Amino acid sequence: MHKVDFDLVEMTMDVMKYAIERISTTERKIGKPKKAEELKALVGETITEKGIGGEVAFNLWKKHLMKANVPVDHPRNLAFVPAAPTRAAVMFDLVTSASSIHGAYWMEGAGGIFCENEAMKWIVSLTGMPEGAFGVFTSGGTAANLSAIVTAREYWRSLDEAHHNEKGLIITSIGAHSSIKAMAKVADLDVLLVDTEDRLEGPALQNTIDSLSPSQRERLFAVVATGGTTNAGIIDDLEAISAICKAQNLWLHVDAAYGGGALVADSVRHLFKGIENADSITIDPHKWMFSPYDCGAVLYKNPELAKNAHSQQGSYLDIFKDEGAHGFNPTDYQIQLTRRVRGLPLWFSLAMHGTDRYKEAVERGIELAQIAGRLISEHPNVELVRDPSLSCVLYRRIGWTPEDYTHWTYENHKKGFALVAPTKWKTGDTYETVSRFCFINPDTTEQDIVEILKTME
Repeated sequence: MHKVDFDLVEMTMDVMKYAIERISTTERKIGKPKKAEELKALVGETITEKGIGGEVAFNLWKKHLMKANVPVDHPRNLAFVPAAPTRAAVMFDLVTSASSIHGAYWMEGAGGIFCENEAMKWIVSLTGMPEGAFGVFTSGGTAANLSAIVTAREYWRSLDEAHHNEKGLIITSIGAHSSIKAMAKVADLDVLLVDTEDRLEGPALQNTIDSLSPSQRERLFAVVATGGTTNAGIIDDLEAISAICKAQNLWLHVDAAYGGGALVADSVRHLFKGIENADSITIDPHKWMFSPYDCGAVLYKNPELAKNAHSQQGSYLDIFKDEGAHGFNPTDYQIQLTRRVRGLPLWFSLAMHGTDRYKEAVERGIELAQIAGRLISEHPNVELVRDPSLSCVLYRRIGWTPEDYTHWTYENHKKGFALVAPTKWKTGDTYETVSRFCFINPDTTEQDIVEILKTME
């Protein structure tokens, strides 16, 4: 199966034809899931002793399995945080896979890592972090957040030997992404939540710190702020929070996995004031930087602290750190040893199109949110829950129950029309089910928004 023969060449042509069609098409169906039993009935046994052959397997994919997916780049996929990888990035993702580059160490992946680092320099420049700041690409926001907080914890432990026997504590808000609590569980940390789903302000953070017991204060080592909440696009008061962290000698991590792409947009860049003071930042290029899944990034003010926390030791790894293999080793700065050069498609797209085109595309997402806000305000049956923030819009259908939202979502999806999912918004002590748009794809149109709102009449 590792030999080159006619069947392989023919299969390669089929795959390339599929890829060309997928990249060049402007009309695509939204797709919908089927139960595993239904898919099994359609395709039968696919893993057998003798194999079913490439042509048969590929036809099963095209006829049945492909259609059971929701393309993240569909213009009317406005649920969660969708994605819209550029066609250039998708093309180069093929090149990345075909090149079989191990992106952990410079010795094996110098060319690919060089390209990643060029893209990373641009991302770091957007944040305004000081000279010497740098980062690496990860599998996504969760891995980036975990890498950053483990770095913070190990730095905290290095300051006082007594901390080695302490369970660390971090503070964030209830509006923070679910991955913050998930990665804290992995790192065996306690999390204290400030009770606000809206903007985390300096006084609320300071009050939380002041209310800690002496033992809690001793264990507190980091604050996680958010640069664009997933639910509503809210940016915490990063300037005030960073000032508190500096005064309290706390590590500041900013999770800008979704919102970080907006740093390129002149219209909202001022909202991120203070992000340049962060000790670490998470940004997901596979969200608002139009890269294919999966591509996250973690940035550090002082990369050496990350290297101290993550660099793996082993006799079989010594050669990678020898002078003869001198260069930047991405694995030293995050939790993964084995990694693909997942920043390569982003580099190619940036090189091909230039950063101005990225600015235009992000600004379009922000504009679409404002358009949606206007249309909702003019609509008799719906109303805004809060003003649009970044590219997120929360709105309610007047008179609907949670079940109505769920039914509406499934009906639109079942018809192959759109995917818009409900969420919850906290007001006081209660959570209300509402609907939510998140605009990433610049191909989404005002008419798409109009048609979706019509289905709520």
